[in-house]
Amino acid sequence: MAVLEPHAVAAMAIAAGALYSFTRERFPIEYSCIGVLFFLVAGFEIFPYRDSAGNEIIRGADFLAGFGNEALITICLLLMAVKAVDLSGALRPIGRLLVRLWSRNRSLALLLTLSIAAGLSAFVNNTPIVVMLMPILAGVAYRVGMAPSRVLMPFCFATTMGGMTTTIGSSTNLLVVNVAADLGLPRIGMFDFVVPAGIALIGGILYLWLLAPRWLVDRPTALTEATPRIFYAVIEVRDDSPFTGRTLGELTRGFEGRTRIERVQRGDLDLVRLPSLSLRSGDKLHLRGPADAIKRLQGSLGGELAAERLERGADQRLVEIVVTRTSALYGKRFSQLRDGALGELIAIGIRSPASASITPIEEAGDPRLGVGDVLLLQGRMQDVSALKAAREYLVLDRTIHVPRTATAGRATLILGSTLLAAALGLVPIVVSALCAVSLMLFTRCLHWDEAWRAIDKRLALVIVTCLALGTALTGTGATAYIAERFVDAAEGLPAPVMLSTFLLMIALLNELLSNNAVAVIGTPIAVSIAEQLGVPALPFVLAVLFGANAGYITPIGYQTNLLVFTAGGYKFSDFVRIGVPLQLITWAILSVVLPLLYL
Repeated sequence: MAVLEPHAVAAMAIAAGALYSFTRERFPIEYSCIGVLFFLVAGFEIFPYRDSAGNEIIRGADFLAGFGNEALITICLLLMAVKAVDLSGALRPIGRLLVRLWSRNRSLALLLTLSIAAGLSAFVNNTPIVVMLMPILAGVAYRVGMAPSRVLMPFCFATTMGGMTTTIGSSTNLLVVNVAADLGLPRIGMFDFVVPAGIALIGGILYLWLLAPRWLVDRPTALTEATPRIFYAVIEVRDDSPFTGRTLGELTRGFEGRTRIERVQRGDLDLVRLPSLSLRSGDKLHLRGPADAIKRLQGSLGGELAAERLERGADQRLVEIVVTRTSALYGKRFSQLRDGALGELIAIGIRSPASASITPIEEAGDPRLGVGDVLLLQGRMQDVSALKAAREYLVLDRTIHVPRTATAGRATLILGSTLLAAALGLVPIVVSALCAVSLMLFTRCLHWDEAWRAIDKRLALVIVTCLALGTALTGTGATAYIAERFVDAAEGLPAPVMLSTFLLMIALLNELLSNNAVAVIGTPIAVSIAEQLGVPALPFVLAVLFGANAGYITPIGYQTNLLVFTAGGYKFSDFVRIGVPLQLITWAILSVVLPLLYL
């Protein structure tokens, strides 16, 4: 019987604290990860874990090995390669196809949309797929007169289910496969579990196609909850203005991104808007921003409006931006955004995942932006197009922009051929991904700055932290203890029933915790359970892989859920209503298929 030693108890306590902090919005995940690594490294460095002979087994430095883990390197390389395909616009023709299909036959279009999304997610991480196609689907929904809430959630769940069919479909899969290999199991190939995953996918797609749209309701988005409130005005600087003789940079420091200077007119000349430009009496500042902000600026500037009243700008459009973990907005407050961070657009509202309606910027204060937050911006159509062309943000609006570039064919060919080489077993996936990125850079499908930006630094830090927790729990015997308690609790049950119970437990745990954490911590437990039962470990490892991907019931169950949560205007109850049946369908199918194939 496994005995809990002090190091194992400490490892379990740190793991419990980490999982708790990961679920709390007030704790930035970067700080939680650094804190966990600190306690592990410092604790085990001061008190190394030794065997009965006094030999050191685990030291603090061992927990930093995750930075060189093959799974992490592969994930980063694949994100770079997918970024090149995204920038090339290679997937944008799919948008045109979807527009035509949705205009003709919505039912058939939904089935094809779900199938395409699932198929793409089998070979490309599903998060980039959602980021790339969600704006297209939102635009399609607007053009055919349908609420985006009818399609975004089924689309999101289809990408999640498609992503669990191959080893490269998600970062979770790569982690499970690599951790299992580190524990001594044979290397799991790219398509080794495609049969059970494919059967579950077919059942899920049928449900998402035939039943889910009927149970979803139309939800308003931020675009339907606000009206344009950005105005133009001209303020003339007077002799007694406190800013006469001071620079334009000093004046704009207090704008907080809510007001923008369009022109600085001095007589008949338009001056270059340099921060070092000194203001003079008689200068006319052409401004764009909310009425209250312009009036406050008029008061502080000591100037007067050149026109009797403010005028609404022409060609004004509303646009939504969804904050993602890779966004430059994530973790920042409005006051911390650099000038021009949103291009020429001005923020007029914000909605968080916990809010049912949009909050005007002047009432929101200075909130810290998190994943799933939606910013409602306003500006001219050319400004919206410029922001979309920069491709740094997840932009939702009522138009569909389908660019096509000369690199689309090359990028698609490179990614497809390198992934095919890995699928055929010619080279390991990490080598294939490295070749893909190298060829993308060599053929100018990708630039170095774009490649570095494609890496999700927070995801990498979470993975390293989870690997460190897995090392601590496995090396100290904590996972063996947990597995033993599970087997004792289910004593007398057949192995297939225990496998089904374990699968359901992992799936439900994933609804509350990080899927990568569940994958890394759950894999050693799965291997220990199989060893104690005397059965093959593969079905239990696959139970972790499938369960850690099956986050359907809550918006935090999977990272893509948060993206569609606010973009579709969903409520928490929508995920419960649609996610619970899907969770039960996949669990029932896998509970039958996994024992038949592997036990």
